Amino acid sequence: MKYLLSLLLLIPFSLSAQYQLGPDSQKQDSVPQGNVTRYTWHSPSYDNYREYHVYVPAQYDASEPAALMVFQDGQAYVKNDGAMRVPIVFDNLIHKKEMPVTIGLFITPGHSTEDLPENRFQSSNRANEYDEMDDRYVSMLINELIPELKKTLNISEDRKMHAICGLSSGGICAWTAAWQRPDVFHKVLSHIGSFTNIRGGDRYPGIIRKSAKKDIKIFMQDGNTDLNNIHGDWYLGNLQMESALKFKDYEVKTEWGTGGHNSEHGGAILPMSLKWLWSDVME
Repeated sequence: MKYLLSLLLLIPFSLSAQYQLGPDSQKQDSVPQGNVTRYTWHSPSYDNYREYHVYVPAQYDASEPAALMVFQDGQAYVKNDGAMRVPIVFDNLIHKKEMPVTIGLFITPGHSTEDLPENRFQSSNRANEYDEMDDRYVSMLINELIPELKKTLNISEDRKMHAICGLSSGGICAWTAAWQRPDVFHKVLSHIGSFTNIRGGDRYPGIIRKSAKKDIKIFMQDGNTDLNNIHGDWYLGNLQMESALKFKDYEVKTEWGTGGHNSEHGGAILPMSLKWLWSDVME
């Protein structure tokens, strides 16, 4: 617990002079804005509670299946005054037809009671959901939350129209979701991913090398001053992942910077990351 609390304090959302947000991360008067709605959810599979937000772009047409992108630690990604500002970036890129019309699902980690902590990173079940390498979390997405969205939204069944994203432990969680269920998730975006030995995640490079290649497209971001502690070296873990993925000829793109365990670099390059991630369905 002491490790988790110290880690969470290292994820600030104010931007330094080194990494600045570009125009695609700023509201544009001429760009239609999507709608974001907040919900709460009791998860039967975990018997816990969480909140989630759903972004629906202005261009959404119920007669046309939309793409889907899921965000772990959704509270960090959905804020329009944070480092990521995903709804604003989605508005701008969808308007310019640089990514498909995409529903955004922003999920917070599960908590043991309905009284969610003010800092959602401190939700009690975060490590149990995000750092485990099994299919329990992705099964929750597939069997609980995504069907809930489909009750009112027309979401594509095409796996290449499904992406998943996260930061830190949420980053390895995004990879695990696609690794366990590549039939559902084709695209992964990992920011400062925890490919370290919190729950055995440092084994992924070896597992990837010895396993049959899976059809997963992944963008990874990290910095060379990321964490280095008893669980491992975050930057080295990401480099090892890159090496293993390239060895197995995965479609992978990486952006290594000089930042630490925060969202500054990932937020600054988010528009570019999303354009690359979705480029194969925009051709």
